Amino acid sequence: MTAQRRTVLITGASSGIGLELARLFAAHGDDLVLAARREDRLKALAQELSGRHGVSAVAAPADLATPEGVKEFAIEIGRRGHVVDVLVNNAGFGLRGPFVKLPLDRQLEMIQVNVAAPTALAGFFLPGMMARGRGGVLNVASLAAFQAGPEMAVYYATKAFLLSFSEALYEESKRSGVTVTALCPGPVPTEFGHVAGMGDAQLFKTGVVSAEAVAKAGFEGFQKRKAIVIPGALPKLGAFMTRLGSRGLTRRIAHEMQRTS
Repeated sequence: MTAQRRTVLITGASSGIGLELARLFAAHGDDLVLAARREDRLKALAQELSGRHGVSAVAAPADLATPEGVKEFAIEIGRRGHVVDVLVNNAGFGLRGPFVKLPLDRQLEMIQVNVAAPTALAGFFLPGMMARGRGGVLNVASLAAFQAGPEMAVYYATKAFLLSFSEALYEESKRSGVTVTALCPGPVPTEFGHVAGMGDAQLFKTGVVSAEAVAKAGFEGFQKRKAIVIPGALPKLGAFMTRLGSRGLTRRIAHEMQRTS
């Protein structure tokens, strides 16, 4: 990446990994457009970062749960005059439980937020980056991207899409001066686990990496133009083991670690 000042758009910036990434980009000297649904948190964070680091940091409330909402958000970003140099697709959520027992509408919304929204935002902003020959996209995927996930079937599938999408864009973009990175953390103690109903899951008792450490690894990997970043020794081992073991074995292990009954 160049030393030129950038404008960084971060979705899901009000808490967890997104918040920590915002702090890192601000400390680097980048201007920020902070997106999430909770405007009060965004405004407080924008004030904190602009005061501490002397950067421009603005709140841009967004509802990514519908295609119309994503389109309206992208149009609003352009109307405000922001030229997005770096897009951080961090917004997303998961649900735990058997597919047939979870609300279908909520699972379809998950696909919209985790898959369709990042794809659309990349479609809106990546062409400009490539035309300017700089910038990039940081997609927050998951260790879940490397295998099937019984009891979180749709969530794992959305992250598999995001990893595959990121790798393809990395190859398509790298000769233009633009980089695309997939950040694939394992369990992280954030609001995600509460929303997903993961508090008692065995998965959240091993290999947990803090949001701060995940964000630092993702930021540094993006700066170094890496295609994939997996923070933490145990998650790295887990990703490696999915390549060695059979898909049948890895999905049975995932089922035991996430089983609800």
